[in-house]
Amino acid sequence: MAETVLRYVAQAVLYGLFAAVVGVFSVWPPYRQIGPEQALLRLSFRHPGKPVGDCRERSAEELAKLQPQFRAGTECPRERSPVKVRVEFDGEVLYDESFAPAGLRRDGAASGYRRAAIAAGDHRLRVQVNDDVRSAGPTYVREQQVHVVPGQIVLIDIVGDQGGVVIR
Repeated sequence: MAETVLRYVAQAVLYGLFAAVVGVFSVWPPYRQIGPEQALLRLSFRHPGKPVGDCRERSAEELAKLQPQFRAGTECPRERSPVKVRVEFDGEVLYDESFAPAGLRRDGAASGYRRAAIAAGDHRLRVQVNDDVRSAGPTYVREQQVHVVPGQIVLIDIVGDQGGVVIR
């Protein structure tokens, strides 16, 4: 009986020590993602690029060769354009990347995520997006003066029905 009580007491002490160690390391050493006078610039989007080509009408000969269930009058490409993003921060290029569309047939939305620590203060932010391989220049451009406070997260997103580039 005394042996069982001693075993339970030892087990309680060890569990208590383990909990204390976990508790100490959950708050010490202090961890910060960014410095005390910094903020975070985050590019995060999921955006489908435009189709790589135009739809075309099928000829009567082409339609006759197809099985009845595949006889659609128009043929449209499924593949989507990659989304090219260029972010300039105070005139310096921060990101200049191309994000490929998802899917086996490259027909899904392109996803991108990048982050950078920036200094707090007033900055000029310029974002250019090209989501159409048939267009030589950017399809969306947004240039904005931003005032950033320490610890703030500035988010860049691409939302086609809200005018393209959104900076929050």
